[in-house]
Amino acid sequence: MKISVLTIFPEMFGDFMKEPVIARALSSGAAQIDIVDIRPFAGGSFRHIDDDPYGGGAGMVMRCGPVLDALESVRTDGCYTAVMTPAGRRYTQKTAHAFAALEHLVLICGHYEGLDERILDHADGVYTIGDYVLTGGELPAKVVMDSVIRLLPGVLRREATIEESFEAGLLEHPQYTKPADWRGEKIPEVLLSGDHAKIEAFRRSEALRITKERRPDLLEDGAHRS
Repeated sequence: MKISVLTIFPEMFGDFMKEPVIARALSSGAAQIDIVDIRPFAGGSFRHIDDDPYGGGAGMVMRCGPVLDALESVRTDGCYTAVMTPAGRRYTQKTAHAFAALEHLVLICGHYEGLDERILDHADGVYTIGDYVLTGGELPAKVVMDSVIRLLPGVLRREATIEESFEAGLLEHPQYTKPADWRGEKIPEVLLSGDHAKIEAFRRSEALRITKERRPDLLEDGAHRS
């Protein structure tokens, strides 16, 4: 899978690509990441990639010319282009799976006050990772890449991803490891029973409990299936 990232801050991705899981995916060929600097696509000696918004208002807006020229330089047949901006649909685990099935994903990182709306007209989707505002789309782009790359075949053991939060419409059940008794705080006895059916029932019950406490919206939205 190839991922192209359009950004005005390419240096923000250097350490990210050295992280163990990401680096392993890159070295194995499971993933290819292409970081594209938008600035060289801006004309003039000052490489202006932003300007004042028409109609007035605070902040600066990224110009459509440099961004769309950068997009054209990486666009391939069948690629999917996603803009990372707070004014988008919420990115979910379901979206991560859909992206992981692509051959080429292009991520456009917004910045400043926002993007010229005409840029969004050239994209296939507009996404946000949460209901809050960040300085730019670089952190969300890294979140998307991490969530997608870990789902690619051969990057992680399949068993490591099939029981995670959101995979079954619930948050993940609690996890414990040694020691079984830490200063009087003991793990649930059922986990020591060796009875796999009882352990599975316990984990299912706990997943439902935690989801109800922390993310009841998942149950209300019908994400859970009995």
